Amino acid sequence: MTPEEIQQALEKLRNLGQTSQYNEAKALANELMDNPAIQHDPESLTKVYNVLGNVYQNLSDYPKALEYHSKALQINEEIGKKDGIATNLGNIGITYRNLSDYPKALEYYTKALQLSEEIGEKFGIAKNLANIGVVYDILSDYPNALEYYSKSIQIFEEIGFTVGIAASLGNIGNLYNRLSDYPKAIEYHTKSLQINEEIGKKESIASNLGNIGIVYSNLIDFPKALEYYTKALQINEEILNKNGIAINLGNIGILYSNLFDYPKALEYYSKALRINEEIGYKYGIAINLRSFGNVYNRLLDYPKAIEYYTKALHINEEIKNKHGIATILGNIGTIYSTKESSFFDLKKAEEYLQRALVLSEELVDKSMTQYVYDNLHTLRYIEGHFEEALDYYKKSKEIEKEILSEEAKKNAVIFDQRRKIEEDEKARQLKLARFKEQERIFHNILPISIADRLIEGEQTIAESFENVSIFFSDIVGFTTLSSNIEPAQLVKGLNTIFTAFDRIATKYGLEKIKTIGDAYMAVCGVPEVFENHAQRATNFALEAIEVLHTLELGEDFKNLQIRIGLHCGSVVAGIIGEKKFAYDVWGDAVNVASRMESNSEPGRIHSSEQFAKSIESYQEFTLIPRGEIIVKGKGTMSTFWIEKGK
Repeated sequence: MTPEEIQQALEKLRNLGQTSQYNEAKALANELMDNPAIQHDPESLTKVYNVLGNVYQNLSDYPKALEYHSKALQINEEIGKKDGIATNLGNIGITYRNLSDYPKALEYYTKALQLSEEIGEKFGIAKNLANIGVVYDILSDYPNALEYYSKSIQIFEEIGFTVGIAASLGNIGNLYNRLSDYPKAIEYHTKSLQINEEIGKKESIASNLGNIGIVYSNLIDFPKALEYYTKALQINEEILNKNGIAINLGNIGILYSNLFDYPKALEYYSKALRINEEIGYKYGIAINLRSFGNVYNRLLDYPKAIEYYTKALHINEEIKNKHGIATILGNIGTIYSTKESSFFDLKKAEEYLQRALVLSEELVDKSMTQYVYDNLHTLRYIEGHFEEALDYYKKSKEIEKEILSEEAKKNAVIFDQRRKIEEDEKARQLKLARFKEQERIFHNILPISIADRLIEGEQTIAESFENVSIFFSDIVGFTTLSSNIEPAQLVKGLNTIFTAFDRIATKYGLEKIKTIGDAYMAVCGVPEVFENHAQRATNFALEAIEVLHTLELGEDFKNLQIRIGLHCGSVVAGIIGEKKFAYDVWGDAVNVASRMESNSEPGRIHSSEQFAKSIESYQEFTLIPRGEIIVKGKGTMSTFWIEKGK
């Protein structure tokens, strides 16, 4: 081969690797390694090894990736090529990062950074700073992550490497997304997107669009999330980026799962799985299999859930993905501890949960550790080991406090760093901070879409909604209870109950309208419209009854029960007040829902005939005719009890 032919072959090899054509890349690489011209050209051979290392990296075959990156490192050390040594050290760092060996990853990144600084290679300096930032990001050390990302941007700007600037801006966007600072996340992702659009880097544009979709999904704005996922998918299909296609298909599947459209979710997961199997991307295959398990778990098809979780577990163990292993062990342990499951086996549940606990503590993943403690608390409670159950409950609460404390400290440090980084924009930052505080307060007391309309200056907000579901509940015997316990205990108990209801309401897309004493009112279909509002409201009601028995409320609230009423119909919704805003709904449907609740019985869900007809096609629910009753202000009505399907 002539030098020109070698360069053309290496360029083709690089392109095959970058477009997820991994089998073709491996075939060409093997051809080149057997070619005498390449064998006698150390620099070209290291390039082949590097591409092969990256290919195996993308295929989640990390031992192979280490093998080829180490071969390239050895050659570069032999010929004294320092920039090549730095590149290989960085690549090995990436491999250890993917193996969840973060100390080792930091060790190699730091060596690569020091060597790049020694030879004054600014691109290498910036790249390694960004990589170190990624590790700190994974470890939830957000202040350090932000510092390294910011340093990398400064150097990328010095050398005019816009691709690097965009990548680090995107990383910062992901960081703010993890901190639930969604406006800031969108701001940084948008900056990154604008740069990538200017330079026409389609693969990165698709990545930006997908990341923005994830932010909107976290904001429960599923239509907007689907819009961005679809745009990202179209670009990846256009450039034949199979890895990107699979990621977007998986994200769309998660979105449909969150919308409870499980057939659609499974359809998209299947498409993603086929592509990941085609390109041999084991990490992606494991994610898809776990997603299947999650859907079947939600559908209470525990045999299927266990089947897919087990497959995903085996692949994660094969590629040594400790985070994936810990998560799935927790999932399987939870199924074994579920009484309704045919797999109910407390010994096995204990085994899986303890294994998950060891890994989560090893990874210093406090959120996962708390999740396992919560499940072990439930397990011990089922076994009747109440002292141990209490011990796990206390551990869960302790780690929850640690997480909150650490997050508060990190946020404080990040805020200080942000101030330093944007020193020349102090005035703008102050103005922005005030706006964000106003926005945060509005979002806490009003639906997000309504708050945003007020912030944008809309004066009067009043709308009609043709078909929504209204939920009312109250606590049985609350008047007697309130007269027998201390006010502080009463308020604490109510707060625990209503906070739990708030979490479930968010899960199913209901909007809490108000609480009056022990009464809780929520609505589904306002202000965000859902076609399946009655199904969502029913699931919320069933879970509200269930969760009440799991709350730690103390002896005073022993055997506490609620009664629930459901009805659907048209309402008017809007803002009332000028100084203290309140979002409320009015209409006959609200009155009927209230009557359903007042005529309900302890621990039961009582619905109107109209509401019952809205959910009669869902096999997950059982409708039990109550017959005709006299309803104040409405006369005789046929009503129903609602229970879980059998």
